[in-house]
Amino acid sequence: MLRKLTASIFWAFAAASTSLPSAAQSAPEISLARIDCGTPVLNDVSARFSDTYAYNDLKVLFTYSCYLIKHGNDYLLWDTGHSMSAGAPAPKVSIVDQLAQISLKPEQIKFVGISHYHADHTGQVAAFPGATILIGKGDWDGITAPKPNAGANVAPFAHWISGGGKLEALVGDKDVFGDGTAVIINTPGHTPGHHSLLVRLKGMGNVLITGDLSHFHENYESNGVPAFNYHRGDTLASLDRFKKAAANLKATVIIQHDARDVTKLPAFPAAAK
Repeated sequence: MLRKLTASIFWAFAAASTSLPSAAQSAPEISLARIDCGTPVLNDVSARFSDTYAYNDLKVLFTYSCYLIKHGNDYLLWDTGHSMSAGAPAPKVSIVDQLAQISLKPEQIKFVGISHYHADHTGQVAAFPGATILIGKGDWDGITAPKPNAGANVAPFAHWISGGGKLEALVGDKDVFGDGTAVIINTPGHTPGHHSLLVRLKGMGNVLITGDLSHFHENYESNGVPAFNYHRGDTLASLDRFKKAAANLKATVIIQHDARDVTKLPAFPAAAK
């Protein structure tokens, strides 16, 4: 039953992809900008980032990235990075202060998409109380359980847990603006409700942003599964889907934590279009 459901979701996405270009052509102007959401840290990935012990003595510079998608007059913020009190990896400048550089206020953010519930992706979410949170149902269930899932960053979501803010718990994919230009893609495994993001730009073309489906190039290329992932089988199925989508869409793949991918987008406040 699960295999049939997974297949049906994949083929629905594939079918939708073939019809998206014409819809995207008539859509409002869309742009994609990277926001710095943490201070880079050199990470020894040999111990925890492969459950088959694949990375001997490998160190990777981890970066912490968030992304701003402008769709006409509407905005989607993808992930909110580390909190300002996160210690060494804390951002030097908050998301709110960076948005002020382009005269954008927190109340203008319509949606905040959350790839998953870990602290380095959710740390500044409370700064956007007027936004509708888009988060995988598996992760939202893990946040709101009587005993929250290990690793779930609960505190910043207090406003939404209390019912004070709008929230949509995603079961599958989510076409955010209804025209195929920004699609939150169901890629469980790292966490139960993990999602990635597809952005379709007129100039740059299709962009796929991993969330933590993979953490760095070597991890992505070898289908590495971190030992701390929620579900190994779901991780591998999600990687398979993501890579097939990337090939079919001829997409630029951006691995959120890999500093080598930062330059795939212009430096903020510039944006790709």
